Amino acid sequence: MPELRKDPIIDRWVIISTERGKRPVFFIEEQPSFKEGVCPLCPGNEHMTPHEVFAIRQNSPPDSPGWSLRVVPNKFPALRIEGNLDKEGIGLYDKMNGIGAHEVIIETPVHGETIWDMDTASIQNIFIAYKERSLDLSKDKRFRYIMVFKNHGSIAGASLDHSHSQLIALPIVPRRVSEEINGSLSYYRYKDRCVFCDMIAQEIEDDVRVVYENELFIALSPFASRFPFEIWILPKRHESSFVMHSQGESYFFLSDCISVVLKKYLKLLNAPPYNYMFHTAAIGDKELSHYHWHIEIIPRLTKMAGFEWGTGFYINPTPPEEATTYLKETDV
Repeated sequence: MPELRKDPIIDRWVIISTERGKRPVFFIEEQPSFKEGVCPLCPGNEHMTPHEVFAIRQNSPPDSPGWSLRVVPNKFPALRIEGNLDKEGIGLYDKMNGIGAHEVIIETPVHGETIWDMDTASIQNIFIAYKERSLDLSKDKRFRYIMVFKNHGSIAGASLDHSHSQLIALPIVPRRVSEEINGSLSYYRYKDRCVFCDMIAQEIEDDVRVVYENELFIALSPFASRFPFEIWILPKRHESSFVMHSQGESYFFLSDCISVVLKKYLKLLNAPPYNYMFHTAAIGDKELSHYHWHIEIIPRLTKMAGFEWGTGFYINPTPPEEATTYLKETDV
């Protein structure tokens, strides 16, 4: 059973997940190669994955070919869904069982296709899957937060090259998200406005860090970008939770926005490895006036070294204004 252990100095939780260490590729940097037809995420190999918990398919039974998207439990989960939290203290230390859910969203049946190759309808299916699985897992009273993320490329942490993303339900709110929520609450108490909404308004007015926008979403280079060509995608209207976000036409605009950004990465940065992460309100939180859900996209172009790890400072060699210019000039 994995464990969650709390750092008593900086209020940070760490997952001690020995079971994931059993994966043969866990400590290997190079991405493993799979012979044609052996990829466990390809159609015809459904028996190689746990039973699906969600799928978009055309008149075919579960765990069989004929799907356009599948969601399955991760075979090597960071957290286990079975059991109780059993929180306990050991002297000054706190720990609990590593209870959670860890799922894999298999985004396409086509091996080698990824989001920047997909049409808008296919990308919409991915967001529908995120929402449906988040709503279902939110019913579990043990969970406090659902993190949706994608690792593309071995450098970004992907151990399989078939396009997929992941979802982990956690019994706590991650420290990074808590810092955002608390920081935006401080701003709201001072100005009675959402800092994200103010940021969007200023970026539209200044027009020096806006990479792309459509009717409902905006993609921008953050003023204090940590990494070169880092992009945030935010809904233009105030919403604190992706789970409460409506779909349909709105998902079309979200799909359009992320498609444009990733295609610009593909053309300008030569298909870089990247990560994206959804930051949203915690499970059970009603609409928060001070917080705004968003997607953070980070191309893996640089590596963190001793200074960054030791100080928490980031060194970004590309000013966000310069990155924005390059991206805006890249036609897709």
